[in-house]
Amino acid sequence: MSRAESAAESAAATGAGTAVGPGEPDAAAAPAEWTADDDWTDEALALLRALRSPHRRNRAKQVAFALYCTVLILLVWGGVPSLGLFLQASMGADYTGRGPALLAALPSGAAAVGLAVLLLAVRDGLWRGPVVPPRATIDWLLAHPVRPRPVLRPWFWLSCGLAAFPGLVVALGGMVVLGLTVRTGLPAALGWCLPGALCLPLLGVCAGLLVQRDPRAARWARLLTPYATVLVLALATQSALAAAGHPVHWLERIELWSGPWGWAGLAALAPTPAAVPGGGLAAALLVLPTVLGLLAADRAAGTVPLGLLRERARTAAGVLAALRTVELRAARLVVASASGASDGGRRRVRLPVPRKPWLALYWRDALALLRTPARLGRAVLLAVPALLCAVPAHGTRGVLSWAVTVLALLFGYLALAQLLEPARIETDDVRRSSWSPYPFAGLMLRHAVVPAVLGLVLSVAGAVAVLLLGGGATAWLAPLAVPPLIAAGLVNACRGPARRDLLYRSPQPTGGGNTGIAMFAAWYAAGPAVALPLLALPLSAALRAGTAPGLPQAALIGAVLTATLLQWARARAAALPARARHS
Repeated sequence: MSRAESAAESAAATGAGTAVGPGEPDAAAAPAEWTADDDWTDEALALLRALRSPHRRNRAKQVAFALYCTVLILLVWGGVPSLGLFLQASMGADYTGRGPALLAALPSGAAAVGLAVLLLAVRDGLWRGPVVPPRATIDWLLAHPVRPRPVLRPWFWLSCGLAAFPGLVVALGGMVVLGLTVRTGLPAALGWCLPGALCLPLLGVCAGLLVQRDPRAARWARLLTPYATVLVLALATQSALAAAGHPVHWLERIELWSGPWGWAGLAALAPTPAAVPGGGLAAALLVLPTVLGLLAADRAAGTVPLGLLRERARTAAGVLAALRTVELRAARLVVASASGASDGGRRRVRLPVPRKPWLALYWRDALALLRTPARLGRAVLLAVPALLCAVPAHGTRGVLSWAVTVLALLFGYLALAQLLEPARIETDDVRRSSWSPYPFAGLMLRHAVVPAVLGLVLSVAGAVAVLLLGGGATAWLAPLAVPPLIAAGLVNACRGPARRDLLYRSPQPTGGGNTGIAMFAAWYAAGPAVALPLLALPLSAALRAGTAPGLPQAALIGAVLTATLLQWARARAAALPARARHS
């Protein structure tokens, strides 16, 4: 009997090679015992390397070309302009005017960025994770008596490399910024920026692996995500206030020593005039846990359950398929469903059932939002930077004031878009509207009522808070901006299936440059792309004036824009049922 036949008999006897049907329990999650005589790991991997050598060569060429293009883009858009700035500085140009503001914003700003990096890595572990081989590897190779660790380790280290590369780019950018604005030596700036820029992403990969393989860690990650998000926004706000000349030094010291997210800022400040004692210790505290975490994660990479790997591979394939077909909402829904906490979890909330039929729709919308409190929380959190951006818009002039106002309106739009989820769910499948006595276009307009009311309540509360803090009458611009922003969100909610044909169209009959991507982006974000620039004109003028007489003009323009956008949304919604019948 050959060795292959004996291995086949052994696999059949142990049941390790049994296929799992779609309706059967995942037997591979608890495989039967197999002995060292059944171990064909080295032979299987050697055979796969030999069989896949042509594919590996082609893949290596593709990776090398992608890396070459990435480095070339970084050099063209980053290296060459940076070199030009340093040449101008050597000839007398002074870029140190922004240095004090940068150093003031760095402590809390670095903490905000570092915490955000760790949060994103942990959230990635909830639905994908750093160890996700291809489905063929999971469904075929790992179902046989093969040691998982040699198969899974390369995917973990690939995730580490992909995470470390952006960190290296950030460290080089920090070196350039510190060299220009603070006149720090370039080797010292790079050396002190590297610990935070490299260690934080690698720590995030280790944390993502822990969340991927441990259900208890995943539950804690879901529980702490809202609080970590609030903390990131608070740190970013504090950084902006410090750059504007309102630092809180004792709080910054606490943040710098609060964890790895703060240690990165301590190390980056070390070669600057604003250095805080303990920069070397902070760098050591970053490097040592990172090395230990990587060693522990390297051993744990082979212990991820096979059933979980199969589930994550299916999720990653679904997200990739949605992205390839430019179905961005579908990709987000897949991620939210796989993370086990869609919209932050649902709450059992009850509202009194309305006695009048025409109130049923508004009752459903309000109940849907109350049962997903994460959306309400995100709306409140995004409203804060919208109000804060109005402060620099008041103190600037010209195009800069208009641009800052657009940024404030963008945050406001994102806040109000959280409240329009019931309308988006209605357009995901127009057959859901069969219960409604209204035409589909009229139904979609009615879906804007509850978000508009909640948005007005939120904006009035923000305006009152600004007035109590000493703001002027222009605080009432916030409620005036709510109706057009809701209408812009409704336009986007009624866009329907993705218009992928726009990606391949060129308006130039002579065959010039393809503008399909720009056309698709304009279609995808049509509502805010029209509303934000137009609405920013009267709002920025009223903010610059700082007095009440600018409010009526802003209100009139907002009302006209709201009516126009609602008609546009109505026309878009009216076309959706017919499009769905022909698809």
